[in-house]
Amino acid sequence: MREPRAEGVSALASLLIDANLLGDGAIKYGSPDLVIFKSGGPATHLARNSILCGPSKARIVIRQPNTQFPNNSNNAMEGKIELVSQKPVLTAEVEEWKHGCWYHSNIISAPNLGELLNKLKQLTPRYEFINAQEYLPNGAFWAGSIAYDMIQWTQPISLEKLPNNNEILAVLWLVDNYVIHSIKDDEYSVYGENLNWTKRVEDLIANGEINFDLSPQPDNNNKETSSINDEQHIHFIQQIRDSIANGMFYQVNFGRFWSGKLIEKPLTIFQRLSITNPAPFSAYIEAVDLGLAIVSSSPETLLRCNNRILSTAPIKGTVTRGSDKSEDLAMIASMIADVKERSEHRMLVDLMRNDLSSICKVGSVNVERFDVESYANVHHLVSHINGELLDKHTCNDALGAIFPGGSITGCPRTMVCAAIDQIEMTNRSFWTGSVGWFDPHTDNCSWNILIRTLEARKSGNNWQGVIGAGGGITIRSDPEMEVAEAIWKSQAIRKACGWLNSDFDLTNVGKLERTSLDIENKFEYVNCGVVTHLSDLNIESEFIANKVLIIDNLDSFTMNIAHVIAGLGNDVCVVNGRDKLSESYVSSNVIRDMLRQNSPSHIILGPGPGKPQDSVLTMEIASLALKGILDVPILGVCLGHQAIGVVDGYELIKDPNGAIHGTPVTCQSDGSGLFANANKSSQYVRYNSLLVAGESNNQLIPNIYDENGSIMGLRHKSMPIHGVQFHPESIGSLNGVEIISSFLALQSDA
Repeated sequence: MREPRAEGVSALASLLIDANLLGDGAIKYGSPDLVIFKSGGPATHLARNSILCGPSKARIVIRQPNTQFPNNSNNAMEGKIELVSQKPVLTAEVEEWKHGCWYHSNIISAPNLGELLNKLKQLTPRYEFINAQEYLPNGAFWAGSIAYDMIQWTQPISLEKLPNNNEILAVLWLVDNYVIHSIKDDEYSVYGENLNWTKRVEDLIANGEINFDLSPQPDNNNKETSSINDEQHIHFIQQIRDSIANGMFYQVNFGRFWSGKLIEKPLTIFQRLSITNPAPFSAYIEAVDLGLAIVSSSPETLLRCNNRILSTAPIKGTVTRGSDKSEDLAMIASMIADVKERSEHRMLVDLMRNDLSSICKVGSVNVERFDVESYANVHHLVSHINGELLDKHTCNDALGAIFPGGSITGCPRTMVCAAIDQIEMTNRSFWTGSVGWFDPHTDNCSWNILIRTLEARKSGNNWQGVIGAGGGITIRSDPEMEVAEAIWKSQAIRKACGWLNSDFDLTNVGKLERTSLDIENKFEYVNCGVVTHLSDLNIESEFIANKVLIIDNLDSFTMNIAHVIAGLGNDVCVVNGRDKLSESYVSSNVIRDMLRQNSPSHIILGPGPGKPQDSVLTMEIASLALKGILDVPILGVCLGHQAIGVVDGYELIKDPNGAIHGTPVTCQSDGSGLFANANKSSQYVRYNSLLVAGESNNQLIPNIYDENGSIMGLRHKSMPIHGVQFHPESIGSLNGVEIISSFLALQSDA
């Protein structure tokens, strides 16, 4: 039987270790730490180049601080969450490789992840090894891994289950010697400032084939353990579904963990996995002195930047491979037609559009392609979303804005991150974090999402490993199927660890390929306005005058609304509606005077999780509007719509037909209000579990219903006050922009 053979940069790593050009024998060039980015499978728009990093002489290490974090008691599963505005400063230790070990050099600090990484630019020498190429560094760059637990500095929440003090949260190396392998041409190019190292590597590559035979995989007789059993997994899924039905979330990504002893080195496991489960964003890192290694065969990118064009490619929607081509096609067709899979994917697309919109130019964010990507064991729905980075931002700012990836948290982002902390049995550590690189001088970068990943820790001479896997839980999730999905998502890497027998197969195996699908919607704008975020209306209220004011209710789609409005030529101000400061505007009775003295042209009461009463500011503005105290056109979207309905006397109920999230529904209007110039029958995407219902003898009249007769919109009898239960800004609401445009055409009563 032929021995398994590693190829490409995973094989080159072993050859360079044997030649004392990497690893322990290369300490005269730099540290023995290893960083490998391998694009597995055939050359595609995703898999173009692999990078093997040479020995490094500088790195940063971020650890969990001893500083006390704000101790807020959240119960996200019941919609109770307290935002944190002040957090401990994020610090990183800068280390230099000298005399055969790492020495402390300096400390850098910043309030958040993006700003801290920006400070590494001044520590990066300016080389130009490579002419500008797509998705590659130009010269020296930083590479490494960031743990999911870094959400402590990217999300406005505190964690109940904090990592242990001094636990490693990130390791990044300065790389100024490296090898690039072109997948298409199968050619290797060596770059670096150390001409001795680069010359020896070039000679090794020129003198032989780049492959490395692995010995047969030995039996691992050590049993794995799971953080929860299947019954507990089902129980947690049902808890999540109950919270979704109560309006707390749209989707929550829940994970479980398998752990056990490893009998092979993590690098060998990575090489095996690269053969059996190739993926375009595979990676291996090892910090030798820290006893940390990460093995990933990830198919998913979190963020890439090339010439200041950002891209993300969220994965959501999964089926297993078929036994042959015919069955594969049938499985793909079933996934495309499945309402749950499409709704789950649409939700994620709307979320990632929102995240890119927070740091991209208005009008630049769009879905560029929609594919089925087929991997060794599964088919995935994947959308590729691009946007042009705002001039004032860097690729590191973008990483901070979208970390962690929406596909592995759920939606709305902040609320579900708190829920994950509440219900998962352990910290995620590096699972669902990221491995990647960035070039601070060009702003080019590439970061994956650490799924299909092993985190290995060394104690003495032994390695222990942890593998996480899970899935996005929606109202339509079948608990038993979700448990099965987590198991077969984890099976390839658990087999590579020897925890599962080689003949354990819950899925078939197929080759990597791609099937293109039609994109649902494109947003084309000219003469765009500007979007501004205001932190304190007490000192910034003059900025809202004659602009569209959006109350952000902790939703993950608010920036999509802002970009539609700005794309239609309006300047927009966004204000947080779910924090202590926003509540103070109401308790001090200043919001009325603010809005009257610095009147915005329009006000949008935005969507969000929970009930409208959870946003004191939204309820107050709805009340002022319906009392006639404000003479500004008002539009409530989803939760905002429910707020004006509740204030007017409608009842807030659970939808008797069940929650709907990410699904287009056919609605019939009477042609009045915002629907005067729209088709009376049209499809709009809903994200709601709750509805306004009943009858009101007051001021608001229903003017659009879904196919079940549920109220989907309200209009005031005489004033410019409107509400829509659906999300007009969603990629699946094909005529949604027309509804927003009709609202913006309204004038105040003054």
